Amino acid sequence: MENKQSFFAALKDEVVRGLSPSRSRSKSPARTASPISALLRRKKHNPDYSVARSVSLRPLGETLTPLIEGPDPDATENGDPKRIGSGLGHWMKGQLSRAPSVSYKRSDLRLLLGVMGAPLAPVHVCATDPLPHLSIKDTPIETSSAQYILQQYLAASGGLKLQNSIRNAYAMGKVRMVASEFETATKVVKNRNASRCAESGGFVLWQMNPDMWYVELVVGGSKVHAGCNGKLVWRHTPWLGAHTAKGPVRPLRRALQGIDPRTTASMFADARCIGEKNINGEDCFILKLCTDPETLKARSEGPAEIIRHVLFGYFSQKTGLLVHIEDSHLTRIQSNGGDAVYWETTINSFLSDYKPVEGIMIAHSGHSVVTLFRFGEMAMSHTKTKMEEAWTIEEVAFNVPGLSLDCFIPPADLRTGSVSEACELPQDERGKNSLAVHRAKVVALEKSHNCSIDNMIWKMEI
Repeated sequence: MENKQSFFAALKDEVVRGLSPSRSRSKSPARTASPISALLRRKKHNPDYSVARSVSLRPLGETLTPLIEGPDPDATENGDPKRIGSGLGHWMKGQLSRAPSVSYKRSDLRLLLGVMGAPLAPVHVCATDPLPHLSIKDTPIETSSAQYILQQYLAASGGLKLQNSIRNAYAMGKVRMVASEFETATKVVKNRNASRCAESGGFVLWQMNPDMWYVELVVGGSKVHAGCNGKLVWRHTPWLGAHTAKGPVRPLRRALQGIDPRTTASMFADARCIGEKNINGEDCFILKLCTDPETLKARSEGPAEIIRHVLFGYFSQKTGLLVHIEDSHLTRIQSNGGDAVYWETTINSFLSDYKPVEGIMIAHSGHSVVTLFRFGEMAMSHTKTKMEEAWTIEEVAFNVPGLSLDCFIPPADLRTGSVSEACELPQDERGKNSLAVHRAKVVALEKSHNCSIDNMIWKMEI
């Protein structure tokens, strides 16, 4: 416990300095200090601290295998657990400095990061709002059943009292992404070298009540970071720059994938139980949540209209834990003088390897399958793209001392105009007029020979 407290005390200054606007956010997004790099600097100068953590390198399937952390120069010979950030720091900087795989085009990597990098949950959720009390009087059976299932889920995840004591949280993990299949009306092209072509990287996530979060994800030499200060959601990508997201404040979907049980339960508070299904040999209850029309309208912009967004949660009847989450949203794009084009985005996430962290059950690994289905003008013009992501959670901590509101301030160069979700769809498929939703485009990406994150420069034309 003393070692853990000494780590958090040492981390306090770095967290505030690493994420606050004083660390060059106003200068350039390329020079934004990363929480990961802050951890690395502290690790280098003060190797005496350590923190209890759980490590999982459980296999996630044949197609996407989890990354193995490289040799740790600081590891002891007697088998002591690795300290936080050990070996991961130089590896993360190497991921950001390297180019994508030879077999990958920049457009493919952009599609992977745009769709799977930092997607949002369907509806607004406040983790501090009380959950509905279990009641069967004057309540439809589908609703009361869902409330009972959520009560069991909260109990299995560590109990509501313990989860209400969490003021903030931190998680760090590794990811692998790959576009595994492309289908048209006449042919299907499968990526036969998916494991070799997969782009690897990592992410760090910070959360704080109420409704604040910040995430950085580095894959294939590109970095996506997004955040929410409780009032607006923003995201920065190399191809769009910094911009706000359309619609109400919503949680990060990655947090719902077994990292934040309290927000997950709040998300399904208005859901209905629609039946049962066997998922990978486990009998599960199915909860269904539909986004209301007002939220869908607020998320639509210009030629892009969000028609529906449905979320399904599969809760194990044996353990009570969430083992599968699926959401699907349909977007209609009507360009001037042209036929309407529809895009259906479906994300299926399988959660596994639950382990307790300070009494709270956290899923330490998982696998997502994303399908982009385009149809519209003609019956034989449809396309379908299948992408996959595997992840492992390396570090989790709660109630980090020193984490303040300054850590969630949006970047100074945030554009006033918002960008709709349709901007992440392939450009050549959205129609020329849909490009008017944003005018930012990447002119060039220059990288110095130095592998330092701070030396990366994004050149953009507005």
